[in-house]
Amino acid sequence: YRNSLKHNVCIEMLRRGYHKSFSELFTVIQKWNALRDAGGPGSAIWHDKPLETQQDKLDQLQHFLTRAEAAQRAGYYEEVYENQLALAQYFQNLGDRWLSNHFFKCCFQTATKIKTDGRRKEAEAHEHLGLVEEENSQLEKAAEHYEAFYHLTVDQLWKDETGRTHNSLACENLWRIYTLLSDKMLANKDYQQAIKTLIKAFEKAREGANKKLEGEAAYRLGLAHILSGSPQTAITYLTTYMEISEEMGDNVGLGKAYEAMAKGLESQGKILESVKYLENFIEIAKSNNLINSLAETYSCLGDIFNSSGNYEKACHYFSQAYETALKLNDLPLIEETQVQYGIAKAHKMMLAVSRFTDCADCTSIGYLLEWKMNRSDMFSEPATCDTQRFKS
Repeated sequence: YRNSLKHNVCIEMLRRGYHKSFSELFTVIQKWNALRDAGGPGSAIWHDKPLETQQDKLDQLQHFLTRAEAAQRAGYYEEVYENQLALAQYFQNLGDRWLSNHFFKCCFQTATKIKTDGRRKEAEAHEHLGLVEEENSQLEKAAEHYEAFYHLTVDQLWKDETGRTHNSLACENLWRIYTLLSDKMLANKDYQQAIKTLIKAFEKAREGANKKLEGEAAYRLGLAHILSGSPQTAITYLTTYMEISEEMGDNVGLGKAYEAMAKGLESQGKILESVKYLENFIEIAKSNNLINSLAETYSCLGDIFNSSGNYEKACHYFSQAYETALKLNDLPLIEETQVQYGIAKAHKMMLAVSRFTDCADCTSIGYLLEWKMNRSDMFSEPATCDTQRFKS
């Protein structure tokens, strides 16, 4: 008879007097098993080996839990925190989200007891929990932790292992979570609340001195204002994004700015200016191989010229959209652009048909009959009404 791994680890803990570590290990195993049972055979955790049979994990738990308990007895809560953090990061690296989340929460509880570091550990623990909640799609809860992390880092010079200040990291976390929250609001057509949230993201990006994020926030604000019916305000933010993209040499961002600016101008009825920005975008898209965006922009230009009655140009841009769709081998897009191109060609031909029909002389009718017979795409120039009559 051989004792189980769990049995041996628990006995060793008790033998060395680590009753709290034993209790915590036992509780963690029970909760993990309960979670596995609740998930059932179809869950991801069901395919994992039971925790009590995984020796490496049990060894790590025994090592760091006992170290944490020894530090707690001595009142060294910084060491307790470090050992709990080591477990959280160990399980995070293994992809064991439940155990890593459990120990990140333990870190937070311990961090609130540390009084000698200006609340630095507490700030870091808030960030960890923010990441946990964000990973679990609990965006509002994540925002609360990120905001606490930010407030604790204001006017502090704390840096992480890469030399980056905690405050700039807090600004980036808030930019990201506010952006994600605004996406949900925009999806629900809550434009005003989305704009308020994006303004907060924009301010945090600027405070963190991150030009790239500031530009991205300005771009999103521009799009949100277009959706809300405020194109003039949108253009202000899009101009900011355009300037930042130019400053950073970001051609892809500059292309996005041109495209969005065109939408804002079009919604104001400034068609010529809109066309100019779209044509600028096409040049950038071509030089940066943004082929997916090209098809959409060609179609957009085709729509503009088709609506304004310039069917020659509409046909040109719709044909470019169709050819681009063929290169992408995107069947739904191919079918869509085929229809657009066909409609524009029909509109173009209707001009000639209308001229001949309005002329109403025999020669013009002859042209129409000839066209009906051969179905050509082309018409000869119509005769004037006083030309010789058509002879059958």
